[in-house]
Amino acid sequence: MRTVLLSTLTAATLALAALAAEVKAPRRSPTLPDTIVDLTHPFDADTIYWPTAGRFELESVARGRTDKGYFYAANRFCAAEHGGTHLDAPIHFSEKGKAADAIPIEQLIGVGIRVDVSAKCAADRDYRIGVADLTAWEIRNGRIPAGAIVLFETGWSRHWSDRAAYLGTARTGPEAVPELHFPGLDKEAARWLVTSRSIKAVGIDTASIDHGQSTLFESHVILFEANVPALENVAELEKLPVKDFMVAALPMKIKGGSGGPLRIAAWW
Repeated sequence: MRTVLLSTLTAATLALAALAAEVKAPRRSPTLPDTIVDLTHPFDADTIYWPTAGRFELESVARGRTDKGYFYAANRFCAAEHGGTHLDAPIHFSEKGKAADAIPIEQLIGVGIRVDVSAKCAADRDYRIGVADLTAWEIRNGRIPAGAIVLFETGWSRHWSDRAAYLGTARTGPEAVPELHFPGLDKEAARWLVTSRSIKAVGIDTASIDHGQSTLFESHVILFEANVPALENVAELEKLPVKDFMVAALPMKIKGGSGGPLRIAAWW
């Protein structure tokens, strides 16, 4: 009898141990990072758009206390795809490029690096970021990580409240386009990024990934033919470390869109 009892207890113990082994340890609760930086300019009547695009418009539909006693507010807005902090989808300059809604969300989230060329841009408002700037960054910081989101700091965000300083002209319409002056990415640097490195996206704190005087938008074409999207009019890049941070750049998911308003943040 004693032998049977011990055998039964041993079997029960082994069964409980096996059951416990199958139970997964509780997952750790997600926590926020120590630092989060919003890299997005707000959208309002003063938001900077390309000279040929209209302004951001916000119209109040309702605002006030209802007859049932609760407060209610609602608006409608009108905006071009390309203005303020926004995404340029590859289809913007590549016929076979991905539209805004077709870019995998994984491509819009990744490790970030910041390439600071603000001193050079302060000396030359038409400065084009070159391969030498990228290789100099690597000499100091190591190879650009695979799957990186490369953010270019030109220092132009400081001009955001002054349209003439930011774009090079305060005028609007087609006649203003030849007057644009701001830094951008040189075509050879764009080609180097898509052929010599493996990146997810690029971003810049100016109105275009190409410099203001560009007429062929060659950096757009090179990047977008490789389905590398661009993030433009990015804010507050000077607050980021040089590397070892994460970026999430989530645009409005416009079906078939060539771009769209963007909320972008970095954290570490």
